[in-house]
Amino acid sequence: MLELLAAVLALHAPCPQLIVVEAPSRASTHATIRFEECGKAVLGPWQARVGRNGLAAQRHEGDGTTPLGTFGIGSTIYGVGANPGVQLAYHRLVCGDWWDGDPSSRRYNTFRHLDCGARLAGDSEALWRQTTAYRHFAVIRFNAAPVVPGRGSAMFLHADTGGPTNGCVSVHLPQLVTILRRLRPGAKIQIRAD
Repeated sequence: MLELLAAVLALHAPCPQLIVVEAPSRASTHATIRFEECGKAVLGPWQARVGRNGLAAQRHEGDGTTPLGTFGIGSTIYGVGANPGVQLAYHRLVCGDWWDGDPSSRRYNTFRHLDCGARLAGDSEALWRQTTAYRHFAVIRFNAAPVVPGRGSAMFLHADTGGPTNGCVSVHLPQLVTILRRLRPGAKIQIRAD
């Protein structure tokens, strides 16, 4: 009886979701991106951009590389635009919404809301001011558990701005929205280079 119940539950369990980002080399600023469910591609491949200095397994704050590896996707989608219809929680950015990029901060590599007009130190990002890149974005949970000061912060899957990123992964806005709408809790992103 328990075996039958386990089999039924397995049939109704959601398939694992994986965003796959593949660059032709570690030095590349171009990549492809596809979305997989149950190990099969269901979206893409599409063109994507990665860090201005390529990809790296070992990186540090501000080096302009995209981290190699497999990472979780944050449970909240953010953006300066209205919720595009995502399944995950959505936070519409307002004045005072920052990503803490100060390695000396105890809240390094986390979202923070301050009073409008207040500032954060270091390479912290005023998220609401990035109206093109951050129209909508998902957090790539790089350097998240545990957070290592100086290893890197603010790694996002965001909208393309026409060039390489500072370490994030970007894709054209229509494809980004398609991906974000499909994401469920537990989704992961895998970033690799041939």
